[in-house]
Amino acid sequence: MLFDDAPILLPDAELRLVPDWCPPSRAAQWLEQLLEQTPWEQTVVHLHGRDYPVPRLVNWYGDPEAFYTYSGQTHAPLPWTPLLAEIRSAVEQAAGQRFNGVLLNYYRDGQDSMGWHSDDEPELGRNPVVASLNLGGTRRFDLRRKGRNTIEHSIELSGGSLLVMSGATQHYWQHQVAKTRRPVAPRLNLTFRLVHALP
Repeated sequence: MLFDDAPILLPDAELRLVPDWCPPSRAAQWLEQLLEQTPWEQTVVHLHGRDYPVPRLVNWYGDPEAFYTYSGQTHAPLPWTPLLAEIRSAVEQAAGQRFNGVLLNYYRDGQDSMGWHSDDEPELGRNPVVASLNLGGTRRFDLRRKGRNTIEHSIELSGGSLLVMSGATQHYWQHQVAKTRRPVAPRLNLTFRLVHALP
């Protein structure tokens, strides 16, 4: 992988953060265009007999075969837009990994969030590489070991930063973006993945 920055040292994990991967002017342009171009959805998850709206807006883009199932729902990919194809190419070069799908999460304010989870769905295969591009406001990204309830490491993900998680990270660690009462700017997160066809 082509990184100038030192890795984040956690046991059983491979994490690299490039804080200024995308220049501010380009990051601002990408943010504006993606917010305008994306047909945002607020999906609903079914838990304990009730439906709950997901606390953020989302959509999934990818190659035609890149169907992705998470939180009990299978998402058919929207076709790549020229802008997302351009961003994918740059992220692939930085991460040294091919990607065939990207999940867009739009956090409108501090009450939009992402609960504890691992990106360990079967279709991502063993030791998946997940590249997370952050545009807009800064949000705290927490990590904890699976089976534990305490935050063990936090990263401030600022606009233009690129975080790449690889190796055994998803097998041993969970991550979240928690709600915050602090005033925060809207944030757009793009997580690129390689989805494999299941047998």
